[in-house]
Amino acid sequence: MTSRPDQIEWTEHVLVRDGVRLSCRDWGREGGRDGSGGSARSLLLLHGLAGHAGEWDALARLLRADGHRVVALDQRGHGASERQPADTSRAAYVADIIAVLDDPGLGLAGGPGGRPPVLVGQSYGGHAAFLTAASLSAAGHSSRVNGAVLAGAVLVEAGPGGAEPGLPEEIRGWLQAWPVPFPSREAAAAYFGGGPVGDGWAGGLERRDGGWWPRFDPEVMGASLAENSGRDWWEEWAAIGVPLLSVVGEKGIMEGDEYDGMARLQPGLRGACVPGTGHDLHLERPDVLHDLVARFLDELPR
Repeated sequence: MTSRPDQIEWTEHVLVRDGVRLSCRDWGREGGRDGSGGSARSLLLLHGLAGHAGEWDALARLLRADGHRVVALDQRGHGASERQPADTSRAAYVADIIAVLDDPGLGLAGGPGGRPPVLVGQSYGGHAAFLTAASLSAAGHSSRVNGAVLAGAVLVEAGPGGAEPGLPEEIRGWLQAWPVPFPSREAAAAYFGGGPVGDGWAGGLERRDGGWWPRFDPEVMGASLAENSGRDWWEEWAAIGVPLLSVVGEKGIMEGDEYDGMARLQPGLRGACVPGTGHDLHLERPDVLHDLVARFLDELPR
């Protein structure tokens, strides 16, 4: 584990799976305190496509203050993790998440009170979160604490959706159109719309070669979406055997029909819509998302 003298709130934890470097922001647990009424959990936070672990900083601080154990992962191809992985399949992303959950150096599997961990993911990270829950539910994973796989999963603006044939090319084109390098973080934030969303996206850039550049390859991002362009994931959604919370933005990308289908296949699904927010509601209103997640955690079996 590497300390960060410039950012004392978290430390970097690195693990390697099949030769792929995975970097995590380990927020720990505030002084070992449990201010959650004895229901403290381990949480793994998963950003969206072309995002980064730092998008979760505001939510991580709030959850840690509640006494929860919090880790945010830079998924493969993103941030401080392997920039150009050879495997960009959904299975590879899921296997990375399982490796992080199982990593003894992080200890997420046997977190506070020995309780199983919870996944929280936004957009592409939410997609990975429910695929992980489905994979582990199908596998049984009896090595988990109390025979459990996960305690639950929170999906922010994410669902099993349908095939979107033109999506990889559309996203790749958008990323390639960024006017990089940006002359400053401030200029980047303005380009991305300003406010907390602009700051969040600008926070994923790195300074090098006379400007500010993305920490991902647009080609890798497009390849990572290839499977989503050809199929839906309803079968995997139906296989999940843990409590689920779906949080959507009033102005987000989730359609009502998709949510209705999710609820039909998972009758216990909890749902919430955050007024006035869009796809990046975790950046716009981390306080509201925190309240929703905290309530979900309190309702989980102990």
